[in-house]
Amino acid sequence: MKLLEYKAKELFDKYDVSTMNGCVIDSSENMEAEIGKAGLSYPVVVKAQVQIGGRGKAGGIRFADTPEEAKKHCEDLLFSELRGYKVNQLLIVEKAENNKTELYLSIMLDRLTEGAIIVVGANGGMEIEQTAKEDPDKIVKVVVDPFVGIKDYMAAYLLSKSGVSMSYKKQLTDMLKKLYAIFMDYSCMLVEINPLVIDANDRLVALDGKIDIDDSAMFRLPDIQEFAAKLQPDNPLINEAAEYNFLYIPVEEGGTIAVTSNGSGMLMSCIDLISKEGMKVAAALDLGGGATADRIKEAMRILFSTPGVKAVLINIFGGITRCDEVAGGVKMALEGQHQDKIVVIRMEGTNKEAGLQIISSIKDVDIVSVPGLRECVKALADRRDRL
Repeated sequence: MKLLEYKAKELFDKYDVSTMNGCVIDSSENMEAEIGKAGLSYPVVVKAQVQIGGRGKAGGIRFADTPEEAKKHCEDLLFSELRGYKVNQLLIVEKAENNKTELYLSIMLDRLTEGAIIVVGANGGMEIEQTAKEDPDKIVKVVVDPFVGIKDYMAAYLLSKSGVSMSYKKQLTDMLKKLYAIFMDYSCMLVEINPLVIDANDRLVALDGKIDIDDSAMFRLPDIQEFAAKLQPDNPLINEAAEYNFLYIPVEEGGTIAVTSNGSGMLMSCIDLISKEGMKVAAALDLGGGATADRIKEAMRILFSTPGVKAVLINIFGGITRCDEVAGGVKMALEGQHQDKIVVIRMEGTNKEAGLQIISSIKDVDIVSVPGLRECVKALADRRDRL
């Protein structure tokens, strides 16, 4: 679950991480009232709230020196489309001026160390991937031992390697402890501030926030569940999927392909490769772990209920989720119906051979089993004329 910036800011405020004063609006008519209620001072920054990066380059972040400019930006951005996402809310914050330094700071889940890692970049505001590629010496990393947590020496090391004065060690240590608390309490994959600035008053302030939460932890985070429900309040398939502990995500209007997998990383890979082929994904569904045949049947029903969907791509790595259970659920879902649909499936892992046998027994449906994800996308591309 990728949080919108305003929700990340709420968590920062909850854990006493310094941010700029701001408010959230969903109508240009109530802009002045909300700004007045929040006590904001001009100039301000108007920021589109969408679950993607690169908003600035796409025109989704604008500056206003007057109420008239702010209202014009609100009218332009609200309910517009930004890189394929509809803008339903705006975050308006006071503009930070005369900053002394900008940094990149994040705590992320690191697969190599199987734990949290702190990353600091000397060029805040830039894309961290670009900085790492073009100037890797400006990226500093520290692994966090879960039995030790955040210690003073980590901040000292990060500051010294980043060329920032050691006088900020206490502030940075304090901020790292708060961010790490968020990271652990909310089962985060990523907690990011970009940029983190040292303002004119020598304070470390988060000017932007990005938080990604492990979908499998959603069941114990009621505030995040409430946030997720508000993102697509008019889509009954989201709530229907949640009843089976599935995460259903509308992706793109006009899409004709739905994808399902047992992991958000695999879902993202599916969507990326399909999009590169010029095809559109309408929805994605994360099965989670241990899905039984009965639940797989319901997952297929929900995906085929998505308006416009003509094909479903199933990408499974079987561990707790057994391939034969997945195949059995697919067979139950397809028997006697969906003859006009396309199903492409890739399975690896527990009981794969038994699963493949079940898939081969399905009749009267265009279903194809392939060994890899790229082959899945190729199979869909070969049927492009039916999508």
